[in-house]
This record gives sequence, C-alpha cells and structure tokens, in this order.
Amino acid sequence: MSKHQSDFSARLTAVRSALKSAGVDALWVSQPENVNYLSGFSSPEDAKALILPDGAWLYTDGRYTLQAAQESAIPVFIARSPETLQHAAPLLSGLNVGFEMQHLTVAELGELQAHWPAEPAPLSGVVEGLRLIKSEAEVQLIEQAQAIADAAFAEILPLIKAGAREQDLALALESAMRRLGADGPAFETIVASGVRGALPHGRASDKVLAESELVTIDFGARLGGYFSDSTRTLALGEVSESQRRMYTAVLEAEETALAAIKPGVRTADLDALAREVLGRYDLADAFVHSLGHGVGLNVHEGPGLRSTSEEVLQAGMVITIEPGVYIEHLGGVRIEDLVLVTDEGSRVLSHSPKERF
Repeated sequence: MSKHQSDFSARLTAVRSALKSAGVDALWVSQPENVNYLSGFSSPEDAKALILPDGAWLYTDGRYTLQAAQESAIPVFIARSPETLQHAAPLLSGLNVGFEMQHLTVAELGELQAHWPAEPAPLSGVVEGLRLIKSEAEVQLIEQAQAIADAAFAEILPLIKAGAREQDLALALESAMRRLGADGPAFETIVASGVRGALPHGRASDKVLAESELVTIDFGARLGGYFSDSTRTLALGEVSESQRRMYTAVLEAEETALAAIKPGVRTADLDALAREVLGRYDLADAFVHSLGHGVGLNVHEGPGLRSTSEEVLQAGMVITIEPGVYIEHLGGVRIEDLVLVTDEGSRVLSHSPKERF
C-alpha cells in the first residue's frame, strides 16, 4: 500500500470509529472539504462520498472521469443523481446511514429519502472533528503555503507606500504568490488603508494610500488543497498618537495570546486574554470578532477561538491568533499569525515582520 493510500485508509478507519460512536453504520458525505479529506479528490464541490463499514465510494460526474481516476483513493462511480443514489441504495441495505445536516439541502434530503431503504439520520461535525488534528503531511503543506505567502509579501513590501492603490497591491501580492508556487490565493486579499481599516473584511478598493495612514493587509496562499492565513498592519510615515496606541494594544494582545498557546488551554481563555489586554487600553469594545480559528482544507475551520467556545487546544491543531481594533473615522489594526500547537507548546508558522512603533 502506498503512503498516499495508507493516509486515506487511516482516515477512513477513524471516521468509521466515529460513526460507530454516533450510532450509525454509514455516512453520506456532502461537505466538499470532507469529501476531499476522505478521498483526495480535488474538485469536491461536484462530488459526494459514501463511507460504508467495509468500503467507500466517490460519486462525481463525467466531467471528472479522468481526474477522479487519477486522484481518488477510493473507488469512483461516474453518474449524476438519481443514478448515484440508486447505486448506493443496495449498499445501504440493513444499515443505518447518517448525513451531514449542515451541508445538505432539504431538497437533497428528500432525494435520499426517496431512494434509500432507511431514514437517513442527521449528523454534525463527524469528519470535521477528525480534521482538527493535522498529520505531518498536512502541516507540511500548510507551512509551505505560508512560506509562499511570506515570500510574496516580502516582494511587495517596497510597493506599500503613499500613492499606491489598494487594488494594485492586492493584485501584486496574489500574482507573486502564484509565481512562487501557490495554486492561488487562499481568499480575496484584504487591503484596507486609512479610515477603511475600520472594515475588518475591507476588500481592496481603488483608494490610494496616503501618508500618515495605517494599512492592513490580510493574505494567504493555497497549496495542494490547504490554506495559510496571516495579517500585517503597516504605518505609512509618521502616524498619530491614537493610531500608535491602537497598534501597540493589538500587538501586545496578540503576543500575550501567542505566549499562552499549549495543549490543554481552552480557546475561550485565549480569547479572554487578548480582550483583557485590549481592555487596559479601553479598546476591548472595538474588538468585534473572535480571536482566531483553525486553518486547513478550509481557511476558516475548527477550532473556534471565541468566548463561547468549549474547545480545548490539542497538539496538531493549526490555528490563527488575530486580535483587531476597528474605530470608525480613525481606521483599524489587525495582526495575525498562523500557529501550530505542539506537544511542548506552539510553533509560529508565519514569519513576515511586524512593525514596532
């Protein structure tokens, strides 16, 4: 058995164990990243997977006949619904089958009910729970994606100056990532300068950067199906005391949270640490999102680093730490690093320099 096949065999064994704990025998997989995770097929938006007690199938259509044959670690059935469901029906005889309730429409559930012998059971988070802990190969891909993003950011640093247009910076950064080996950007690059920095997800616009502004750039690369994610905020010349204070607060909050990462720590406690720091600067109310999230086959996945989370860090998780402060008419600051939780503590995977002023 090849290493490629053994990796997927281990994942299938793990998901079958999770299904047994959930009280079902089989799983209809419709969440694209989960299809990818269990099969290796890189166009999962147009595919489903069926996990059985002693087998598995990938279902996709004729556009992907050759691609699926080349990529899939499990047998492939080429057809469209309802033929796919008709193929699966006899395989499910006498079995309890679950479906991913957060990734199946009411209409699609109706199709399953019409074609299958037993009533499908709604499940949530079965495969996502397995994806929380990254394998060595997964970490390597994420780290390579981040290295590409860091190198691309270093290339465009000389372009980040007064007179540059936000959209031009985003294009230059995304082009550099592709040229350096990325499959593409992880998401639409955020470039938000001046008062637009108060928009946490401010898409790059035709605004021109000006002296004495802050500019926030949130960027990542995609490689082999895996993502990276990091953010830097830079000063364009001399900035005001209010801007400096915002930046100092966010940097201190980020570094405090980074220092606390280790297995066994509640993600909600990390979020609270960062908010406590910002509170000392009277800026906690300007931190309007969670502290971070997991990164893998999705740029935003578990675990969630938010005040309401009950999740606990484990070695092998890859997470972001990204406190931010956003003030209308003034702007904003966000600093984000990508971090691997290790047995001993953590290892930061992102290495673009942070300003200190």
